[in-house]
This record gives sequence, structure tokens and C-alpha cells, in this order.
Amino acid sequence: MALIPFVGGADTLSGSYLAGRQAAVHNDFEASARYYTAALARDPSNLSLMEDVIATQLGMGNVDRALPVARLLEDQDVRSQSAHMTVIADLLANEAYGEYLERNVETLGVGPLVDGLLGAWAMIGDDRADDGLAAFDKVGEERGLRGFAMYHKAMALGLLGDFAAAEDLFVEEAGPLQQTRRGAMARAEILSQLDRNEDAIASLEAAFGGSSDPELSGMLSALEAGDTLSFTHIKTARDGAAEVFYSVAGALRQDAGPEFTLIYARVARHLRRDHIDALLLVADLLDELDQYDLANAVYKEVPADDSAFHAAELGRVGVLRKSGDPDAAIEVLEQLAKRFGDLSIVHSTLGDVLRQQDQFEPAVAAYDRALDLTPEGVSGAWFLHYARAISLERLDEWPRAESDFRRALELNPGQPQVLNYLGYSLVEKQIKLDEALEMIEQAVAASPDSGFIVDSLGWVLYRLGRYEEAVKHMEKAVELMPIDPVVNDHLGDVYWSVGRTREAQFQWMRALSFVDPEDTDGEADPDRMRRKLEVGLDQVLEDEGAAPLKVVNDKG
Repeated sequence: MALIPFVGGADTLSGSYLAGRQAAVHNDFEASARYYTAALARDPSNLSLMEDVIATQLGMGNVDRALPVARLLEDQDVRSQSAHMTVIADLLANEAYGEYLERNVETLGVGPLVDGLLGAWAMIGDDRADDGLAAFDKVGEERGLRGFAMYHKAMALGLLGDFAAAEDLFVEEAGPLQQTRRGAMARAEILSQLDRNEDAIASLEAAFGGSSDPELSGMLSALEAGDTLSFTHIKTARDGAAEVFYSVAGALRQDAGPEFTLIYARVARHLRRDHIDALLLVADLLDELDQYDLANAVYKEVPADDSAFHAAELGRVGVLRKSGDPDAAIEVLEQLAKRFGDLSIVHSTLGDVLRQQDQFEPAVAAYDRALDLTPEGVSGAWFLHYARAISLERLDEWPRAESDFRRALELNPGQPQVLNYLGYSLVEKQIKLDEALEMIEQAVAASPDSGFIVDSLGWVLYRLGRYEEAVKHMEKAVELMPIDPVVNDHLGDVYWSVGRTREAQFQWMRALSFVDPEDTDGEADPDRMRRKLEVGLDQVLEDEGAAPLKVVNDKG
């Protein structure tokens, strides 16, 4: 497809529009909002540009900047979901419930679910509690919407102080929203308000099992001390409106694109600035859209004294790693480890980052601490043993590494990654080859489309001298990972072993072409590949002190 050239650069109408569209393709909301706004200034009656400005400004969370354009579209009787959402967000943020209720949702609404729930909350905010509760019931009559309606009705009952009725709904209408983290915590607050702290503790333990974090621990400690928890999840009708956009965003995330879901999450935050779950969702969606700087900035909005601070900082670690700044990620984690030293996830994440930076000794120390904080026998601990085993293997501490690999398999029998890594390591060390083969065969059976694992099977067969059997597996591994230098190099060795010397040379050349010159610590050995191309595998093996392979014939 031919590209339309910029006419006069980005300071012209066409240039601004094309620059905005290009930025939008890459989800660069900041740049696209700037360019689309510049284009709209040159063509203020362009309806399509108005839509673009609203969408990108909402993507940035700038409801106030989108509002004038949204009002212009509504004044021209244009049906625009993003424009209506913007105007509605402004009305509800200003608690103009009566004005909102006067709108015709048929022509100025967002959709049946959102409009119905917002209408109910607006009635409650307009001192029409009975009408609002009845409106929730009406929404619940629509097919597929009852779960949303009853969750929000329970929240409204909590706001109105009718905790007994709210609890009845939690028991009778145990829908998916009631089983979310927010739903479980809201129910615990409701039970506590009913002087049922023991039931609240039981409900939290049933919802979260053995997992914990600062917010959950704080709630449990207060309940165990006999304190009565305040109902904090919805404190005003405006909070209820924010919860509508947040809960719909959570549902949309399963089916809609992140850029669309982001708008709902942004509106939820606009309506309630202390909705930390909405903030974390916004940041996570920006991360998913590869907008790492924006995601980092949003994560940093979580106050240091908030119970979700550690979760936000762990989110920051993720975007810093993806943006290519592992040193900053390590610094964040080290500070977290000082403040939240009793959280296993902080130490395990630190271990992961250090391991990926080839800092294996401190990685082992981090995994040691994480395992110390993890209850014995917890199935999820298999990964900690596995990750520590990799670090120990890289440090040539094989006995300890093997012990960890085997412990990981005890906790998660048949786990293909562990079976493959342990089996491959045994092959490379030329020990327990029969057991290694059995492990890797199990791994392939569990993950037949994993190129790394299929390569391991071909390689162990090659090491066992079963060259003909190795060929088909190595060829499949190359099909699965066509540009991996190690897999192509292995196929070359296998071809050589069965006399297909020309094909072997071709594979070594391919492998050499795929080597990343900046990857000096990887398994791929370009010097060895070049040597094999010069003198053949037999001579290389002889030079290395290994028995050379006998070439049976040349099928190349």
C-alpha cells in the first residue's frame, strides 16, 4: 500500500492529520491528541476529526479537554458514544444528577448496561433511593445483565446503610463481580458492619486462600482485633458511577481491545481519583499497549502510604524491564525489599530480574529469601525452585541445582519446562542420559509445539548416538523456531552425523546468520560454527577431545 506523502509537514491540515493517524496506529495517545487537535483547529467542522480528538484525549485521561469537542458534536445531533461518554462523565463528576437524568439515553447514551446502571446511581444521588434501587432491578431483568445489576444494587444498599439487604444479595446473587477482589472485600466490610467479623474473616479466607498482601493483611488484622470496618467501597453516588465504568471495563477486557477498554477505565478514574484499582487497570492497559512511559507515570500516582503501593511498584518494575531499563527496575525492587521485606513476590521478582541480567549470585540470594517466606509445600513454589535451579546451574553449582529441579517436579509433577531444562542439563553433562531422554519425551508429550523442548529431544537422541531418530525431531524444531541459531546449529550437527554433509554446512551457515553479535553470553557459538564450516564436525570434535563422528555417506 502506497503511503500518502505529508503535504507541507505536520504544520498543515493534511500533515497534522496524517501525523495524528500514524501516532494513533502506535497507540501514542499524547502525540495523536496533539496532532489531531492541531488538524481540528484548521478544519473545525470536520466531524471525523472531532471523534479522533475525543478518543485520543480520553485515552490520555483528559476528559476536560475532550469535553468542548464532545459538546460540539452533541449540539450537531451527532450520535457518538465517546462524545456522550465524555459529557456524561462531566455531569456525574459535577454531581449534576438531575441534569443527567433529563438526558434521552436513546439518543445521548452509551449503551443499555451503562445507561441503566448510571441512571440508577443518579437517582440515588438525586435523593430518590427507592427509585434507584428499583432501577437496578429493572436492569437486572435484561438478559445477561443481572450479575452487574445485583452487584451494583448491593453496593448501593451498602451506601444507604442497609447492610443486611446487601449481604442477602451477596448470598443470593453470587455472580462474577461479587467474586472479584473488590467484591470480596466489599462483602467483608458489609459483614463487619453487621457485627459478623468471624464470617468476614471466613469469607476473605475462602476468596483469597493462603495469598496475602498489605491491604488484605490489614483488613484481616483489624477484623481479628474486633474492629468494625467502615464501608469504603462506595461512599457517594459519584463513586457508584465510577464503579460502573470500572466494572464494565473489567468485563470489556475479555473481549474488546485494550485501547477501547482504556477509555472506560480512564472515565472511572476521572469520576473517582482514589479508585486505585481503576488506576492500576489504566496502567496495565497502557503497558499492554506498549506505552511504557505513560504506564510508569500512572503507577507513580499511587501514594506511598496506600496499601496498593507495592502492587503499583511491581507494575512499574514490569514496564521498566520492557522499556529496556533493568537497572532502574532492580533499584525499585531493592527499595521495595527494604520496605516490604516480608512479601515473597518482591524477592522472587527481584530474583527474576537479576537472573535475566546474568547476576546469578544475588538472584540466588533473592530466591532464597522468597522461598523462606513461602509456606512449605505450596504448589506455586515450584517456580521459585526452578528459577533458583537455573541460577545455580549457571554458577556451576550442579548438585544444588539438580536438587532444586527435582523439588520443582515434586511440587508440580510433569511440568514441561522443568523436565526439559533438567533433561537437557543432564544431556549436556553427559550423565543419566536414559533418565534425561525419558524426561524430555514427557516434556514433548506435554508441549509438542515448543521448539526448545523438541530441540532437546533431538539433541539427547543425538548424544545417545541415535542419529537417524534425531533427524525428524531436529527438523521439526527448526520448523517451530526457524531463525533460532542454536536449533539450526544442532540440526547441522545431526545432518553431519547421518552423512548429509552439504545440508549440515547449509544449516551451520544459516545458524551463523542468525547469531546476535551483541549476545555474547548465549549458547550460540559463532566461532565454533565457523570452525565446523572450515574443517567439519569430526575435526572440531577431535580438537575438543571428543570422539569424532563417522560420516556414513553424503546425501547432500
